[in-house]
Amino acid sequence: MDRRSFLKNTALGGTAAAASTLAAPVYAQGKRTLTMVTTWGRGLAGVFDAAQKCADNINAISDGQLTVEVKAAGELVGAFEVFDAVTAGQADMYHGADYYFVNQHPGFAFFTGVPFGMTATELNNWYYHGNGMAMHDKLGEIFGLKSFLGGNTGTQAGGWFAKEIKGPEDFNGLKFRMPGLGGKALGHMGASVQNIPGAEVYQALASGAIDGTEWIGPWADEKAGFQEITKFYYTAGFHEPAAGLTLATNREVFESLTPAQQAAVEISAGHANVWNLSQYLMNNGAALERLKAGGVNVLEFPDTVWDAMGSASQKVYDEFMGDDLFKEIYDDYMASMKASSGWLTASVGAYRAQRDRVLG
Repeated sequence: MDRRSFLKNTALGGTAAAASTLAAPVYAQGKRTLTMVTTWGRGLAGVFDAAQKCADNINAISDGQLTVEVKAAGELVGAFEVFDAVTAGQADMYHGADYYFVNQHPGFAFFTGVPFGMTATELNNWYYHGNGMAMHDKLGEIFGLKSFLGGNTGTQAGGWFAKEIKGPEDFNGLKFRMPGLGGKALGHMGASVQNIPGAEVYQALASGAIDGTEWIGPWADEKAGFQEITKFYYTAGFHEPAAGLTLATNREVFESLTPAQQAAVEISAGHANVWNLSQYLMNNGAALERLKAGGVNVLEFPDTVWDAMGSASQKVYDEFMGDDLFKEIYDDYMASMKASSGWLTASVGAYRAQRDRVLG
């Protein structure tokens, strides 16, 4: 059954469709408090900051007409329960990584990060000047959501391992934390893949429940304390070349806001998207040097591992091509990436290589 058609005929899908056809929207009057639930533990470096920045922006731009109260994972609902809470109207909005919800629809992965996919610059190109935002909206509408990018971690690290990875065979039987389509690809390589909320990863790694984990990058990983447990760190990963974060509002709630308030939500998310990316990139370099000084072995995967990751990733994509909406998003995403990549490589890539050579 076509998932989109099915959901449109449910009570949730029907409500969203009916709301979109109202001839004269009815806007709620007066001051309002909106509850934001998040997939992040309170204080998780960068990701929780992005959620709070979205809320602070909305509060300020709306000049007190909207007050967003931020709830960390577990304070109202669990980290992976925020999607259902917002679609069901139990909370007004969520901030999270949409690839946590690929079981709702695999297309959500494209708005966080997919294997061998877009960098942050390429993702923004697609989102703001291609069809990315429209695709996000089309997907969100099925579930009664109005979604915007509201953060980005930049290129994520390959992760922390108990031992050096010398070949693809080292993933066989490895208990590894990785969400999204990247995790599904590691499954094809023989890994036992775990999807664990960020706030629970340290304990899982320390207890031996998992053998390794990816999280974000040097700054956030250092804050999480993974270097206290293991010393093998791979700085380039295949799974999230850019990890977009999402601010999603219950669609009926969003449509009940005034046009100015709706603009406040969209603009606040867009500002947080740029602000958060810069936050990570500003902090990662110094954090990496501290990790090295602390005895962490900073490594890169060998080509044989990259090749195996590429083959496994294509298997994952192929699994979902029978879903029309997934294929539509995939085709548009890849076309945009191809259109952006040539110039970025010829300009930024070449410049940075020469700059680093000349300046030493």
